[in-house]
Order: sequence, then structure tokens, then C-alpha cells
Amino acid sequence: MPDFIAIGLGPYNLGLACLTAPIDDLDGLFLEARDGFDWHPGMLLESARLQTPFLADLVTLADPTSPYSFLNYLKETGRLYPFYIRESFFPLRAEYDAYCRWAAGKLPNLRFRHTVTRVEHDGEHYVAHADTPDGPVTHRARRLVLGTGTPPYLPPACAGLGGDLIHNSRYREHRDALRAKRSITVVGSGQSAAEIYHDLLGDIDRYDYQLTWVTRSPRFFPLEYTKLTLEMTSPDYVDYFHALPEATRYRLEADQKPLFKGIDADLINDIYDTLYAKSLHGPTRTRLLTNTELVDADHVDGRYRLGLRHTEQGRSCTLDTEGLVLATGYRHRVPEFLAPVRDRLRWDAHGRLDVARNYSVDHTGRGVFLQNGGTHTHSITSPDLGMGAYRNSWIIRELTGREHYPIERRIAFQEFGV
Repeated sequence: MPDFIAIGLGPYNLGLACLTAPIDDLDGLFLEARDGFDWHPGMLLESARLQTPFLADLVTLADPTSPYSFLNYLKETGRLYPFYIRESFFPLRAEYDAYCRWAAGKLPNLRFRHTVTRVEHDGEHYVAHADTPDGPVTHRARRLVLGTGTPPYLPPACAGLGGDLIHNSRYREHRDALRAKRSITVVGSGQSAAEIYHDLLGDIDRYDYQLTWVTRSPRFFPLEYTKLTLEMTSPDYVDYFHALPEATRYRLEADQKPLFKGIDADLINDIYDTLYAKSLHGPTRTRLLTNTELVDADHVDGRYRLGLRHTEQGRSCTLDTEGLVLATGYRHRVPEFLAPVRDRLRWDAHGRLDVARNYSVDHTGRGVFLQNGGTHTHSITSPDLGMGAYRNSWIIRELTGREHYPIERRIAFQEFGV
């Protein structure tokens, strides 16, 4: 029987698998519904790169000597010197995905095609029921680690909307079909929207479509990446943020979105340079609409009619488009399979999981742990790849009762509270 069951296999639980692999007295079982590791396949565009440095891999910030590091991946695959010569701290997104697949291939305790349908508690153990190609199976353990990720979010205006609209999570597989349309509209304000717009803009002359980018933001906000702001992804800031009153944390959660959902500044400049170059030959068939929110939508005769509202002018208009890409991000949702153990979990006044400082979400404070999904309790560190190894060091300490990997307490120069 394993010591813990981890459900879902994104980078955070994969990092946990790597970090627990050398710990002899800690056995984990990792269950994943998909056929293999697959990290945002719809956005693995050729030139897209991570917004965090390579040190934010699965293990390095907890254990720089780990055999599962990104640098070791580069060495084993013969890419270490090319990466060195490239002189960029930021790996390509497809390269990071390949690295994670490499790490997953080295671990014996990952179970793919295991779709967890129900989790119960028998009084002593958590019981995870899963469907597999060979039939239903059951696994038991005293602890759970939840890493099911954040599913794609569609705005209310598009609920039940027909047609062939796509969320950005499926962009790459539908890119060719989009290019065949006479008009394409991208809705969204973050990195994914910018990457998709940039990708389609590069082909606009070849395919001759009308391309529109609609964003509710007042401008195309760059990701805040100055060093003192980066100190907000620190143990110091987690301590400060977690101790704030719930109402204050929720207010800050909304205010801090640009700190982790902004656009890479180089990409913004590349988009402008592309627009500038194309304008030499005359007007380009593209529009960029800021301060514009999508309020309603309809699909008739193969076209979408979007109802838009300018947030500063208070004026409304409509936009017709054949292709529609919703780069509207992801939102955490509590998995339905937890319904039988809902009373064992802690909930805040807003109906969301009340994540303790040690990342537990159950009443005992040591039985169920959450990866990601905690921006309302742990701020922008929750979705930050660079804090994954730190969080896993905490979880491993709670699972073993000892600090196997040294956990930093304070690293910031600034003081966040009185």
C-alpha cells in the first residue's frame, strides 16, 4: 500500500514524483487519466517559450543535484551545449514538455489511463476508485495529493454556443481549419491570446483573413518581471499573504492577476514589429480592440455575431466572425470525485477550498494536499512554476515528518508587513 496517492499528473505532481523517488521510506502512487504526460499540447507553438527560467524545473530549487533536473535532461539528450550557446534562461515551451516526458519515462510509479471516478474514506484510508482500460481498480492510502490542474474556462456569454469555436487549449490542432476561414477573432488578454494572435498575424498575407484581437484590458499589459516584484514569489510573501484576512486576500487576488497573467514584453514588441513591417505594403486586415468585453454571442449560418461593450465609453457594438478563439484561460474547479469526502475538507466563506499554510485542505491538516488552485490563499505563488519545488518540499515534510529538502524561510530584501 502506498503512503500517498497523487491524482493528476501535471508539472507539480510530476515534480513530487521526482522528488520522492529517492526517499526510501516514502512510497507514492500517481494516477493520471490521459495516455501519457501532456502539458498544454494545444499551445506548443514552435517559437513559444516559458515565462520562467530553466531553474524553475521539476526539482532544481529543492534539490540542485537531482538526476531529474532540466540540465541533466539536456545532457542526456545531447542538447546541453546548444542550450548554453543560445544564452537564454527561458526554455521553449515544447522543450519543457519534452523534458517532462523524459522525466515521466524514468518513474515506475506513474499510472496513466487511470480515470479517478470517486474518492471515499473507510475510516482509516482514502480509497480512490478509477476506471482503466482493463476495468475498474481501487487504491488505498492514508494521504492524498490533488494535482488535477485548472480546466479551460469559457465566458458566460459563450455558454452553450454552437459551432466550431475553440478554447486556446486546443489551438494547435485546429490551426489549419482556422486559417481557411475568412475572418478570425481572438478573445483574451494574456500570454496565450498574444501567442495565438502573433501566430495568425504571421500568416495573414498568405491566407488573407481578417484578424481581430479583442481584450477587456485597457491595454496589452506586459508581465511584471522586475526583480523586486519577483520577490513576491517568495516564502516571505506567502507567509504574509496567507496571514491576511480572507476578504483582503480575495481583493488582492483580483488585483494581482497582471502579475502572472501578463504578456511577455518581447512578444508584445514582436507583434508591433510585425504589424509595422506589414504596414509598409498598405493597411493590414487586422484590428486590436482594447477596453472591449464580450457580453453576448450568437452562432448563425456558420458565423458568430459577438456583442461587445467598450468599458470606458460605455458603448456597444457587434462584430461578425467566422472563426472564434477563446483565449480565456483556466479556472480551478474542485473535482467531482471528491464529493464523498467533501465533509472531510475545509471550505472558506466563498465556497472555495481553504488551503492551509502547509498546503493541506482537510480538517486534520495533514491528510489531503492541494497543488495549484490556491491564489486566494497563497497568492501568485500558486500557479508559478518556480514555486512548485518549494511547495513539494513542504508537502514532503508533512508526509514524512521531517525536512528532507531544506526549506527556505526568508529570501526577500523587502518587508511585506509591519
